[in-house]
Amino acid sequence: QVQLVESGGGLVQAGGSLILSCAASGIIFRINTMGWYRQAPGKQRELVATITSGGNTNYADSVKGRFTISRDNAKNTGYLQMNSLEPEDTAVYYCNAQIYGLGDSGLRVYWGQGTQVTVSS
Repeated sequence: QVQLVESGGGLVQAGGSLILSCAASGIIFRINTMGWYRQAPGKQRELVATITSGGNTNYADSVKGRFTISRDNAKNTGYLQMNSLEPEDTAVYYCNAQIYGLGDSGLRVYWGQGTQVTVSS
């Protein structure tokens, strides 16, 4: 069974950095777009960044120039490098990926369990 497991969240001071990881496990035939989303208390989940299997990236305006999304296709793992963190970046961060795995009839969207990022001022 395919699973996405995030790691790397935590508490950091404003201006600091964190790197999040998202590892896909299970029998996987293909991973298309991977992405990161976040949800702050009382707000809707929003897109942070996406990366295609070919490496094309897309970012929310609020994180451009500060966050970098990347992936290691050999390890089925995605990353989100977050620099110059601001208190407004505080949220639960979720990994998302389009995966064709064992038992799937085609590409299916999987979500990780989420990891908390807290930025103190």
